[in-house]
Amino acid sequence: MNLKEPSNRISSFAPVISEDAQILILGSVPGVKSLEMQQYYAHPQNLFWKIIFQLFNENFTTDYDEKIKILKRNKIALWDVIDTCERKGSLDSEIRNEEANDIHQLLKNYPNIKAIFCNGQKSFKNLKKIMGIECAIPIFVLPSTSPLHTISFEKKLVEWKKIIEFTNNQQFK
Repeated sequence: MNLKEPSNRISSFAPVISEDAQILILGSVPGVKSLEMQQYYAHPQNLFWKIIFQLFNENFTTDYDEKIKILKRNKIALWDVIDTCERKGSLDSEIRNEEANDIHQLLKNYPNIKAIFCNGQKSFKNLKKIMGIECAIPIFVLPSTSPLHTISFEKKLVEWKKIIEFTNNQQFK
């Protein structure tokens, strides 16, 4: 009798987005802790939320609803490039058989989005496959906020400030 291995197929979350979103931040796919908590960037050592709070001079909170409100207040949408995939653990290098989220449709549905910022190389590489060579809006790759990407918080923050620079140059808000 041939027993089939249990599937390690995981799915991303729905996008966090509002009609006036102007920046789209894309990750790859949620990690184990995020899936367990059903929250984007739930691992306590992931620097995503710490960076967001620093960028927008907000007092840190662990309240997920408040975190989402801060994103929306600052016209930021959040999603992942991968809809479903197989993966053991949380490493992007372990992702197999991925299926993409429909980024094209999201951009059609939310035409106010002026730029995409990728949280790490995996999301950037997958986005390039999805979007092809041509993309009507700028795409930026930022250092991953994952604790596995071992550059310092300060160095990550400097790169992530490109979001603020872009929004200031575009005179959003």
